[in-house]
Amino acid sequence: MPSDALLREDLRAYLDALLEAARFRDYCPNGLQVEGRERIGRIVCGVTASHALIEAAIQRGADALLVHHGWFWKSEDGRVTGFRRQRMARLLAHDINLFAYHLPLDAHPVLGNNAQLAQRLGWTVNGRFAEQDIGFVGVPPAPTLAGELATHMERVLGRAPLLIGDPARKVARIAWCSGGAQDYFEAALAIGADVFVSGEISEQTVHLARETGMAFIAAGHHATERYGVQALGAHLAEKFGIECEFVDIDNPV
Repeated sequence: MPSDALLREDLRAYLDALLEAARFRDYCPNGLQVEGRERIGRIVCGVTASHALIEAAIQRGADALLVHHGWFWKSEDGRVTGFRRQRMARLLAHDINLFAYHLPLDAHPVLGNNAQLAQRLGWTVNGRFAEQDIGFVGVPPAPTLAGELATHMERVLGRAPLLIGDPARKVARIAWCSGGAQDYFEAALAIGADVFVSGEISEQTVHLARETGMAFIAAGHHATERYGVQALGAHLAEKFGIECEFVDIDNPV
């Protein structure tokens, strides 16, 4: 391990402060979720702390795993059995730390999923909406049509999105929130957006889009949340001189 490796506690404190983890009411604990070795010189980043990502971290000799979707969700069975035991056992056996940031990594104005999504798609951010300012509002480089916007997103994200609504609808104002934020559709409608973009869409939201006329683009939960953790890893590598590698475990959802 490099002599300039970070102390685990220093990395935890830095990430918690950078992402303002304490201010969010979330569905899971943010920050250090599983304690591993004290010094960290190599980090593997990924979207979800799945068994496949853990194995990738082990293969790469990582000291820490940094993800958007970690463990210990409020709605889950909290018993460490079955696949939960298998995942945790692999981390503990190799003394690997697990850091996870959910809503804080959606909301960060520069490194977050929504900010990074806008950067890649060429959108200019000019506002926020929804609870805890999770949702973003902005404009495309030039007025476009909903169908053209969906086509552009497919080229950039590498995944064909689902467009609900009129492909010929003019789009001058976009509201978006990555991942499973379909419940923010009405909030986007209230601020006068022409289209709402998220990762997923629910059955009832299809009807709302059809009835209200505001387009909905479901671009994929995984596809819209790959970029925040990549940006965060690159930031850590530049600031601290440690190794940070993003490993993309494909997910079609």
